[in-house]
Amino acid sequence: MEDSKIQKRVVGVDISTETTTYAIVDVRGNIIAEADFPTTDYPNINDFVTVLCERIIELVEANGGYESIRSVGISCPSANYVTGNIVNAPNLSWKGVVPLSALIRDRLGLAVGISNDAHAAALGEHAYGAAHGMKDFILVNVGVGLGSCFFSNGNEHHGAEGYAGEFGHTCLIPGGRRCGCGKQGCIEAYVASKGVVVTAHEVMEESDKPSLMRDISNLTPREITECCKQGDELAIEVYRRTGELLGLGLANYASIVNPEAIIISGGISRAGRFLMEPAKAAFEDHVFHNIRGKVKIQVSSLDNRERDVLGASAVAWVVKEYSLFK
Repeated sequence: MEDSKIQKRVVGVDISTETTTYAIVDVRGNIIAEADFPTTDYPNINDFVTVLCERIIELVEANGGYESIRSVGISCPSANYVTGNIVNAPNLSWKGVVPLSALIRDRLGLAVGISNDAHAAALGEHAYGAAHGMKDFILVNVGVGLGSCFFSNGNEHHGAEGYAGEFGHTCLIPGGRRCGCGKQGCIEAYVASKGVVVTAHEVMEESDKPSLMRDISNLTPREITECCKQGDELAIEVYRRTGELLGLGLANYASIVNPEAIIISGGISRAGRFLMEPAKAAFEDHVFHNIRGKVKIQVSSLDNRERDVLGASAVAWVVKEYSLFK
């Protein structure tokens, strides 16, 4: 007889700079129920935790009850899997060290695992996406920020203190643009969202050629992509420069870890060939010659939002079980 008390579901939570998505996920990766709310509505972390926990409880009670839930997994920028904290996040309003895992565990009475958003995305790709079956690969998430995770021999690498994969804060151009982390020249300052827009304004200032971008008051990477699709020469140049720098950074990364593939996800990846063609060319120009032509670079085929929730649920399944109700 099947034990009805076996907990066959977890809650996956994806916290992005704009939206927090939370979902109930079963052992097969099926999303049973899902909802979201604006992250930006709660600049105070205590208010955010209160609302998130209330929303999770409502969703769980409406879909099978608390007894069906094993644990909670969270994907968040600048989160540390080892400590359970968000640490000095440059792109979130919550500053310093935030013990998010402990705060939510104490409110919900369930085990809570937390991971950097890029690490969670890599877990999602490994379980359900392009990296399924791979043992050695890199996932690079390019959006508001730039994060990464690499798998080695089938396992994700966290590092001694849990900070492995901070690709966005490696120096690409000494003395270059100021990054949100406070340093100069980080690749994130050139390849992530704000950096792409800065490059666009630089390109327009350097030339008097006409461009659709000149008529857009609040320029975004998505709008630059749309300009590219309409044949805008300066917009195409923006992503050519962005892609070249991304490719150079990826070549350095791959030369160290020797992956079989690099998977690009996040909002900037929607630029498609305008970003990826120059990135791949620069990668092959700069990567260690013995692995040139042997590393597959591709854009994630998964919906970003779904993958990130599923990645967060994967974190929930591996966290040590805990409950106030036992």
